[in-house]
Amino acid sequence: MTPQIISENQLHFIKGLDPIADAFAGTVYSDVVNASAAEWITFLVHWGVGVTGTTTITVIPCDDVTPTTRGTAVAFWSRNSASGDTWGSPTLRAAAGFTTTAGSSQMYAIEVDPAVLAASGYKYVQLKCVESVDSPILGGILAIVRPKYPQD
Repeated sequence: MTPQIISENQLHFIKGLDPIADAFAGTVYSDVVNASAAEWITFLVHWGVGVTGTTTITVIPCDDVTPTTRGTAVAFWSRNSASGDTWGSPTLRAAAGFTTTAGSSQMYAIEVDPAVLAASGYKYVQLKCVESVDSPILGGILAIVRPKYPQD
């Protein structure tokens, strides 16, 4: 049987933040993602080890990949998983974002609608993570882009 590898025409994977021992110390921004050809963007924030550390997550529109200008945070959807393959219900988050829960082995799916970015005048996006409780978290961020027009 031939392995079924996901092609970039179906989903595009982007390293948002390399996994590191104190991933969300201070204020950390993910890499910038181009949303202009995306149907939807999901940032997967994940960590394996973290006892009491928490992070406030917001979604920031940008004007380019540098970013030269950052816009005002926008609303987004999130879900979290703190135990294997069990995910919570999607929650609409205000532009102010939300604070993660302390503890090890967690994932947060941050889902961004490119139409929300376009309405704010931007076509690029990144996550902003601000440490709320100072305690190291071993984690990282992966961005997953679903193209508007997948190719055959």
